[in-house]
Formats: sequence, C-alpha cells, structure tokens
Amino acid sequence: MSNNIDLKKGLNIPIKGSARPVVCKTVVPDTVAVVPSDFKGLVPRLLVKEGDRVLAGSPVLADKKNPDILVTSPVSGTVKEIVRGEKRKLLEVLIGTDSEQEYLDFGCKRPESLSTDEVRTVLLQSGLWAAIVQRPYGILADPALKPKAIFISAFNTAPLAPDTEFVLGDEFAAVQAGVNALSKLTDGGVHVSLKSDNYSSTPFHKLENAILHTFSGKHPAGNVGVQISHIAPIRKDETVWTVSLLMAAAIGKLFLKGKYDLCRKVAVCGPAAVDPAYVETLPGMPVKEIVSFIGEGDIRVVSGDVLSGRCVGKDGYLGFFDNQVTLLKEGADTELFGWAKPFRFNQFSASRSYFSWLLPKKQYGMDTNLHGGPRAFVMSDSYYAGVLPMDIYPLYLVKACLAGDIDKMEQLGIYEVLPEDLALCEYIDPSKNYIQDIVQHGIDLMIQEMA
Repeated sequence: MSNNIDLKKGLNIPIKGSARPVVCKTVVPDTVAVVPSDFKGLVPRLLVKEGDRVLAGSPVLADKKNPDILVTSPVSGTVKEIVRGEKRKLLEVLIGTDSEQEYLDFGCKRPESLSTDEVRTVLLQSGLWAAIVQRPYGILADPALKPKAIFISAFNTAPLAPDTEFVLGDEFAAVQAGVNALSKLTDGGVHVSLKSDNYSSTPFHKLENAILHTFSGKHPAGNVGVQISHIAPIRKDETVWTVSLLMAAAIGKLFLKGKYDLCRKVAVCGPAAVDPAYVETLPGMPVKEIVSFIGEGDIRVVSGDVLSGRCVGKDGYLGFFDNQVTLLKEGADTELFGWAKPFRFNQFSASRSYFSWLLPKKQYGMDTNLHGGPRAFVMSDSYYAGVLPMDIYPLYLVKACLAGDIDKMEQLGIYEVLPEDLALCEYIDPSKNYIQDIVQHGIDLMIQEMA
C-alpha cells in the first residue's frame, strides 16, 4: 500500500436519498441525445443530417479546431432531429434507437502491444478521445500534446455518489485494459487514487501499470483536482490529463471487445427520489425514462451530484460523463426570521449555526432553497479554505476571477482548479455567490487571453 495522504479539510453533506445497491431496471431508451455542451472546449461541426443511419460508434460531431476529435453515437439507429437554439447554436442531436443494437467494429486489440500512435488513433476514431479531460481549464485533450501525467480517481466522495465497487467492481479487466492504453500516452505514468478506508477490499488496488495513491478525508478528497494538487501540482506551461474510472472502463472495453460500449449503472438518488436505486442505461438517456423515480411536486432534476451537476429538467438527458441523477425539491418557500432560530434540528449548518450539529448522524431532506440572495463577500479567506484541501487562497482567487485579473489568477492557482473543486466553497458561502460560475468565467477568460 502506498503512503496515505490524509486530508484534514473538507465537508461531507448529510443529505438523504442514497441509492440502494441494486439495479432495479434496465432502461433501453427510444431516443438518446448527443449534447455538444457535455464536452468543454468542443466547437462542434455536424457530421450527420436528419434521417441518416448510424451505428454505435459512428461519428456524429467533429471539433472544428481539431477535426481528428470526434463525438460518436452511443447507439445504432436513425437521426431523428437536430435541435438548435439562438443563432442556430447546436444544442442536441437526437437519435432514435434500434431494437437490436449494431456496433462499428474497431477490432479487438491488446493495448500493451500497441504503439502510442496506434492507441491514439483508436481512441480518436472511436470517439473515446472525448473522454479525456485536459488540465488546466478542463477542456478536450489536445492529441498533439504529451501530458506530464494522467490521473484517475477510483473513488467518489460527492454527496450521494454511486458506490464505485458496485458500479464498476465487475469491470476490473476493462479498467486494467484502459489503464494499459492510457499509459501509452504519457511518460509520467497513470496515477490512480484509491480511498484508504477500503483499499484492501476494492479490486482496483490490484491494478498494474499504474502508480497507486491512497487518500483519506472528507469531500472533496475524491476530486481528481484535489488529488493532483497533492501528488503533482500543475504549474504554468504544464499539462496533465484526467480520465474518470467510468471512462477508463469504456476505453478498456473498446480494446477488449472492439466496441464503443458506454453502458453504465446510474444511481437515481436524492431526497425527492422515490425508492432510490440504480438503473442500467446509456448516456443521453431522456430523464422521462426514469419518471417512476420522480416524486410529486416541483422537482429539480440534476445530471450529476448536487454540488457540481447540471440541472437538466424533466425534459433533459443524462450527461456523457455522469452516472448519477439527483432529484431535489425546489425550495420556493420562505421562513420569517429563520436566521434567528437556533433550535432548527431539521436544518443542517456547516458552521454550527443551528443545534442540529448535536445530531451528527442525522440526514436531511435538503431542497434548493438558498435562504437568501447574493451579496458582497463578507467572510475571511480562512472560512472557505476550511473546506478546500488545496494550497491556494480560494476567496482571493474568486475575486481575481471577478476582476478579470489574468496575472492575479495565475498567481493564485487558476491552473490547478476547475469549478467543481470550489463547489463546497459555494455551498457554505453565506453571501450566496455563484462561485463555480465565477471560476468558470475566469477559466474562459484565461482560454481567450492565453490562446
């Protein structure tokens, strides 16, 4: 076992609605959506038109800046509709699925016997290159670059996160093949981070051709950005790539089976979920396919976790990188003088403002109520730094992003973070500022100015 990195800072949010470890249904959607906004940095060029026939793995989109990067169809079927928004912005490509799925054959290969160029070519042609995220900035990886290292987080500490061993425990061979393939793309090795609490019980501690690390601590210990900051911090002019364990398994299946197979177990969870459990499905699944899980009333549907997921609504679709759907009640109610009531045992407070801290094991049916509106930052940096186990000053970084100060953003660590890394800062922020949006704005400005 490698040396353990014990993170003292962080916060676990005690929210109700974790998914039971059982697959209650297999969802074979009539329609799936390919959504360009799932891929940061993609400038989409449409490769299909309505009525075209596609197989699973057929190209649907290409990146205008780098035409070798493709986004491919997760199913076989017929292109039903091209959905556009304002100024003809491409929003979705809807594909009607066949009753029996057909796959493009990319050929079964042993990645350890292939060259770097051969591995890169297979990933580009299959569309799984889009599964690789490049840091800084969290954008599509540039095939022309060789990263300092590649990082995979083999556990998730986000609220109500799917159980990694339940979701991927039976796909060890695929994950191993994915690691073998990714190791061809860098000279710095593939770094896999594991949770120290269950190190010996998880099958992933047996991974070969990888550099293993263990972490302990509260959320965001499972965030790959936090792990990178403690293993090999990103400096200016350095590049690293990250791949989720889910996508590492998909890459492995591509080489082992020769198929573009994105089938996954998805946790349907949250306080507003009816009997939360897992479903087996594909990315791009319409939310309406799991309507039986959605309770009554005004419900917010989030593709991903409650901190950094994307609100897709009841007419939306499961994101490409997501294996979690979280359901929350919309908090539209108000409470007179709620701030002056310390005896609130049904309200969780990270700062112990209420006496609910006397019930440390209690879980809460949280909703989306902000209990106030945005205002000026009123807290010191130490307040936000208490939940961010990284060597940066989050408050000053956020203010630099607000000011659009490129030099300050560089000095304060913009290269090391993505919005998800500061999600807890946003959660505990008494000023109700949208910190993740502010950080994303700063990253967009860096991309624009440093291009």
